[in-house]
Amino acid sequence: MTQKPPSICVFCGSRDGRDPAHAAAAETFGRALAEAGWRLVYGAGDVGLMGRVARSAQIAGGQTFGVIPVHLFDREVGKRDLTTFIVTENMHERKKVMFMNSDAIVVLPGGAGSLDEFFEVLTWRQLGLHAKPIFLLSTDGFWTPLTRLIDHFIAEGFAEPSLRDYYGVVSDVPDLMEALRAALSPRRLSAE
Repeated sequence: MTQKPPSICVFCGSRDGRDPAHAAAAETFGRALAEAGWRLVYGAGDVGLMGRVARSAQIAGGQTFGVIPVHLFDREVGKRDLTTFIVTENMHERKKVMFMNSDAIVVLPGGAGSLDEFFEVLTWRQLGLHAKPIFLLSTDGFWTPLTRLIDHFIAEGFAEPSLRDYYGVVSDVPDLMEALRAALSPRRLSAE
């Protein structure tokens, strides 16, 4: 029986941010996904890091699965030329469709929306609702303040130290791809 290639859900900014390293990493990651034969699942926008990761995956011949809520179609410039393009009624449905169509979650730099998406899948993992790997791509240390905040609420007794076990932090795309390959290996997936 042939195993289907993994689908990677990417949460990230609809802006590029100030540091050009974030845009470069998004493009490198999109290309790396396509070269690995993996499908990109993302928010279907054609702006910011979202657009960069998708365009890079497409240029490299990758499969793309985009999900956008109707109210963001104009703002995020819905990218209609994806392999699969889905329009949802709201943000909750968007996140659910993205999550259900992926095998792992990667969070690139972004703002409040990316944090919302990260904490939702992290909370679901903490509650035992899924065992999908979650990775933060911390280009130039972008997510360091977030990991310090998580350490803070663990120290303050609002979470168990095991919360740190539910996500990984990597600093560049080669390390991210290596971590994803390890986490998505057939042996590991069948054990979860």
